[in-house]
Amino acid sequence: MTEGTSPAPLTGVVVIDLGQIYQGPYATFLMARAGADVIKVEPLTGEPLRRRESEGVGPSFPLAFLNSNKRAVTLNLKEERGRELLRTMVERADVLLENFAPGVMDRLGVGARELMELNPRLVYASGTGFGLSGPDRDRLAMDVTIQASAGVMSITGTPEAPPMRAGPAMADFLGGVHLYGAVVTALFDRSRSGRGCLVEVAMQETVYPTLLSDLGLQYRAGGEQAPRRGNRHGAVAPYNVYATRDGHIALICTADSHWQSLLEAMGRQDLADDPRFSTTSLRAENEAATDEAVSEWAARLTREEAYEITRAHRIPSAPVRDLSEVTNDAHMHQRGMLQWVDHPTLGEVVLPNSPLRFHQLEQPDLNPSPVLGEHNKEIYGDWLGLSLQEISDLHDDGVI
Repeated sequence: MTEGTSPAPLTGVVVIDLGQIYQGPYATFLMARAGADVIKVEPLTGEPLRRRESEGVGPSFPLAFLNSNKRAVTLNLKEERGRELLRTMVERADVLLENFAPGVMDRLGVGARELMELNPRLVYASGTGFGLSGPDRDRLAMDVTIQASAGVMSITGTPEAPPMRAGPAMADFLGGVHLYGAVVTALFDRSRSGRGCLVEVAMQETVYPTLLSDLGLQYRAGGEQAPRRGNRHGAVAPYNVYATRDGHIALICTADSHWQSLLEAMGRQDLADDPRFSTTSLRAENEAATDEAVSEWAARLTREEAYEITRAHRIPSAPVRDLSEVTNDAHMHQRGMLQWVDHPTLGEVVLPNSPLRFHQLEQPDLNPSPVLGEHNKEIYGDWLGLSLQEISDLHDDGVI
């Protein structure tokens, strides 16, 4: 489908974004890149990521990435006049999203029930660690604690080492992706029913399905969890990361044809009739011997040589790249997923775009994240109709 000038899917949708850290802001980043008017509402000192900047930690790349294409205002929800301003915004909005601890918004008097009474078409989105109900509702939730409680750490690492967390903040971002999906689904339902609704996403519940791939099948087949395997698989071999002369390559043979191609690539056709390697299951049973053969071959090559050979033989493989290499990935830059931006606080920096592609649309410009309260006059004055004097008084009184 060719690109055109159709309006973005969420054009006209106004989102009040009370998100903080990663989960909520990633969901609203996806909305902003899909055309929504996202108004980021922060306390007077900024959300936690912004406060890290002011506390001398340095410019926050996650803050810059997650808040591209948003407008930003400050608002003190501990003041009744601040809550009144929020209610006024909600009356004109389509979505309010927050990822505070359960009950925070209710205690302030601006929870889902009250706000949806003001605006029955409102989609109120709540992102939490463990959900809005249940015995674990009030447990403190951060990415690492969710990884621990959801079982991720129990399967990550090597058998001889303690459980490990996955490197990136996977629970936060899985929560954000699902929260985006929940909001868009609710907006679709509203287009038919005319009514908004409360949607919620618990990070623990978004992480658990990732365990139910082959590990879940192993658990249900044997009644107990398989041990941590590091980079190995357990039921498939070769499936590992192999050292080369100047780095590492990840390689997997999921089919017998892959193995035969690998033997040709390695010049080891002598192993083609070896009964230890004749099937996937036998290669897995003889995992050490399988890995030894691949390791001996990889160790003689550079990372790129090993990758080019396996690529030419259509074997699933990839060089293990560091963040700098990925940030300069020519493929993702050409597709527009990565883009150089002149950011007001970070300088010239590469920022990611939304992975969601709408082929009938031109990719919108990637606008740098706003500074704290950058759009106070625009939102409170132009949108809500407050006078300059009223805005000044609210600022002087610590409301905005």
